[in-house]
Amino acid sequence: MDDLKTLLISYEGRINRGRFWKGILVLFAINIALVIINVAIGYLIGGILSTIIGLLSLLIYIASLWPSIVLGIKRFHDRGKPGIWVLIALVPVIGGLWYLIECGFLEGTKGPNQFGPDPLAGA
Repeated sequence: MDDLKTLLISYEGRINRGRFWKGILVLFAINIALVIINVAIGYLIGGILSTIIGLLSLLIYIASLWPSIVLGIKRFHDRGKPGIWVLIALVPVIGGLWYLIECGFLEGTKGPNQFGPDPLAGA
């Protein structure tokens, strides 16, 4: 649990592609669970309870934005770039594609860089 918390909360250091995808999968699973809960409660119960659950889900979704940003920052660090590069995802169409390729598929810099030691050094 501590490893997952460090992965999703702290923006310092570097992570490899495997840990990046692990974090993305965790966040994806949380968001899918929220959608399923919202649909089920809306369908089965409805009314004010459905609205309350929807608002709580929205808050959880907003809270999950930080871990998403943290994962990107750490991947850009691994690629030898400053974390501000996560903002490339805001550029319509090409930005999201660039972000996906850069963070999800390209290899990080070998050896230590200004952001820390190579995450694959001991692996």
